[in-house]
Amino acid sequence: MSDTPPPDEPRPPRLRWAWWLLAYVSLGVGIVGIFVPGLPTTVFVLISAWAASHGSERLHRWLLDHPRFGPAIRDWRAHGAVSRKGKWMASATMLVCALITLWCVPLAWVKWTSISIMACVCLWLWRRPLPPGDD
Repeated sequence: MSDTPPPDEPRPPRLRWAWWLLAYVSLGVGIVGIFVPGLPTTVFVLISAWAASHGSERLHRWLLDHPRFGPAIRDWRAHGAVSRKGKWMASATMLVCALITLWCVPLAWVKWTSISIMACVCLWLWRRPLPPGDD
């Protein structure tokens, strides 16, 4: 069982379906990201958890209690933290994507824009704190 509090403000029931839809679509995209290089998983799972907290208590609880997704979601919510393993995996994936971009994309501006964005995300990611106990 998780110890995360419910959302701060209740959402109107008429919008609950939109939060529910966003939660499940984000989770689906995140799961596809496990198998598709370059498509992030963690970001979409975090979006799914956030949307589910407003639209699907069942999905929200499942995500928080999930052995793979739960710890990352709880660390992010409690501390804005990303594990060292998560940082290394994301950095390695971005490096592979940058190399594929250099090799496959013919337009120089697309290459360098994509790589610059990945570099900024990587820098931001490594500036995030580590979760307690991940020293």
